[in-house]
Amino acid sequence: MKQPDPVLHLQELIRLKEAEQQSEEIILRATFHETYESLKPINLIKNTIRQAISSPGIKGNIGNAVLGLATGFIAKKLITLGSANPLVKAGATVIEMIVAAKVTANADDIKSIATIVLNKIMNHQRSTAGENITE
Repeated sequence: MKQPDPVLHLQELIRLKEAEQQSEEIILRATFHETYESLKPINLIKNTIRQAISSPGIKGNIGNAVLGLATGFIAKKLITLGSANPLVKAGATVIEMIVAAKVTANADDIKSIATIVLNKIMNHQRSTAGENITE
């Protein structure tokens, strides 16, 4: 039986190592590109928002915050009513922040009270509509 040629064996090992190196280089480049893309500021913001929204309980908190901000904005607009006076605008801004904070903190209670009031209004309208039909 003939012994394998050491030069051929060495060349084969070199080819295997070069192929391994090429595949590792491809993986390294892909990982680098993925890391580079994930570290872009816009992608960091997107990922942070996705994680925040997907967290349990956050959707309700976001809804409460939006309700508070909207209520504060409406309060500010009602107070200023197109006034150009800087003191009125400054006071309205302070009131906007206070209203937004209070509504956000008590949003669940406000929602349940609003639901009760709306249900009573709807029931009252149904009962008065039923009286008009029977008359």
